[in-house]
Amino acid sequence: MAQGVAVIAEYGNDGFRKISLEAVCEGKRLASELGQNLTAVVLGAEVAEGAAELAKYGADRIIVADDAQLKSFQAEPYANVLAAILQETEPSMVLMGATANGIELGARVAAKLQVGLANECTGFSLENGRLVATRPLYGGRVIAEVDIEGTPQMASVRPNMMKIEENEVPVEISRFAVDTGEVKVELLEENVVVSSKVELTEADYVISGGRGMNGDDFAILEELADLLGGAVGASRNAVDAGWRPHSDQVGQTGKVVSPKLYLACGISGAMQHTAGISTSNTIVAVNNDPDALIFRVADYCIVDDLFEVVPAITKEIRAIKG
Repeated sequence: MAQGVAVIAEYGNDGFRKISLEAVCEGKRLASELGQNLTAVVLGAEVAEGAAELAKYGADRIIVADDAQLKSFQAEPYANVLAAILQETEPSMVLMGATANGIELGARVAAKLQVGLANECTGFSLENGRLVATRPLYGGRVIAEVDIEGTPQMASVRPNMMKIEENEVPVEISRFAVDTGEVKVELLEENVVVSSKVELTEADYVISGGRGMNGDDFAILEELADLLGGAVGASRNAVDAGWRPHSDQVGQTGKVVSPKLYLACGISGAMQHTAGISTSNTIVAVNNDPDALIFRVADYCIVDDLFEVVPAITKEIRAIKG
């Protein structure tokens, strides 16, 4: 009989991703309400030692699939191994971060297990021992409560939506014998870009620029983001113009963000963009067009020249910080 909650935690060169810790803490909350155990699953190469950190966040059991074949994320072998782990352990619920890797992996595993999957969830509750997921639809215009069919019930968690709290418990750590199964795609070469920048989807402060930046010089936004310990984003128009890479794009065809503060600079506010920022705690918009659509969703609206406003904000914050 399926029982317990499992969380798939992403481990990289700098340790666990913030969203993975959020998912583990939320998994612990659900497991505690059910009176059951939380199992954390870690896949990768040379991850066994670092995996023990998850005990601090409430994992009762940690399963490590540690193998050289899993050194780089590849959806096919990862899905084969993860599906095997879930079939053996039989959890009733599975959570993972709504990252690029997590969404692709979750879809493949759900298809293998023939169960439902709810993506980009912002909250969870329990009804009669079953998981009910809350997720925004239609760019945040509708908030739906979703009953996920099948066992295990699978869901991905939107970054910055869950609290991270330490709750250390005695932990059992076990290794899973890795069998990647039949893999039809071979990784020939990998280019790894190392960046000290905060991951856009996990940043507490996001400063984004749009067409109003008038070019690829985002220096004033970079300066403010660095001061706040945040990240720089961009609208689709700015990305299409070649001013920023697609990895910085915020919106329906880019990344969904949920920061404490979202500062939109020179962004018109098309639905494609606002769909990606609807769960931000506070939205501040700077635009010299008083009729800009972005003002309809902003909590604070500044009708002025962004090249005057942003440096002034930076100056004031720097003064406050001393």
